[in-house]
Amino acid sequence: MTDFNQIADRYLASWNERDAAKREAALAGIFAADASFVDPVMQSEGLAGIAAMIGQVQERFPGHSFKRLGEADGYNNRLRFTWELAAGDGAVVKGTDVATLDASGKVNAVIGFFDFVRH
Repeated sequence: MTDFNQIADRYLASWNERDAAKREAALAGIFAADASFVDPVMQSEGLAGIAAMIGQVQERFPGHSFKRLGEADGYNNRLRFTWELAAGDGAVVKGTDVATLDASGKVNAVIGFFDFVRH
């Protein structure tokens, strides 16, 4: 049985990892080599591209971190979970990501949606 919360938590932990080498290792453990990511403002392909994209997000939002909101859910090879990007002054973005998993259980595609953006 797939533990969707564990997958979501590992995914978000990779977004929170500040050390580039550790982030790439974390991504390799959860993402397929040819994975893709797209949301309203970014898109990337492959582990190196996704790692670089995450680094750019961290540069834009220093001191912020991602956390899961509520329970992740899914069926078959699909996963959905809600998250927030926040610091001490509250969330700047909340969103929902929908991912597909490959036959080995690794994330091979993510589509992100923004539910809230603080302006």
